Amino acid sequence: MTVALSGLEIGNKISAQFPEAVVESDQQAVVIKSEHLLKVAEYLKNRPELSFNLLIDITAVDYWDYFELVYRLTSLEHNWSLVLKVRCRDREKPQVPSLTALWRGADLMEREVFDLMGITFSDHPQMKRIFLWEGFDGYPLRKDYL
Repeated sequence: MTVALSGLEIGNKISAQFPEAVVESDQQAVVIKSEHLLKVAEYLKNRPELSFNLLIDITAVDYWDYFELVYRLTSLEHNWSLVLKVRCRDREKPQVPSLTALWRGADLMEREVFDLMGITFSDHPQMKRIFLWEGFDGYPLRKDYL
């Protein structure tokens, strides 16, 4: 079992490297601005003292006012885990950067979030539905889906 790192500790490290990236952090997670997602994820993956080389999953939560994407990362080398979050306030055309360039496994996870929540991932190599058919109207996991 991995040791969950404090979001406060990692949030401080991220803030030292990218002063405007962190929105908030607590014991459980670090919330960052979406425009900093790719460079923060790259930092977390490639810094030897962190080495978060495994993306466990990506999910999204609809809070009516915004969407929150939740990324669970693991460092196999250090046996650590971390929860990284990004908020997307645009409900009409929600978009965040794709992490497929860093973790190939993000491909299907991002497509699932797109298919069920309608959040697109910029620079994704094949942003299309994975479960529902093309032409399906709406995104069934959104709170406003009828």
